[in-house]
Amino acid sequence: MPYYIYIVNSSETSNNKSATYVSEFGSFKDAKSEVRRLRAEAPLETSQIYKVMFADNRAEAEQRLTEYREQPIAREWEK
Repeated sequence: MPYYIYIVNSSETSNNKSATYVSEFGSFKDAKSEVRRLRAEAPLETSQIYKVMFADNRAEAEQRLTEYREQPIAREWEK
């Protein structure tokens, strides 16, 4: 399965996310180095981040990146 690089846009006021495809790599090492290069050379807005996703295909990767996740509950000892 390949590794996909996306730019994920999210807003703090809504749960909607959008993912923009950037590139695809066969190994995590190559994907990680490309994301590091992109972060250094092309910084994004504060509401955007680069993400690496491991998935069977682009559709599954986009679905995983844009699905809603509830915020974890902070336990008393974690505060």
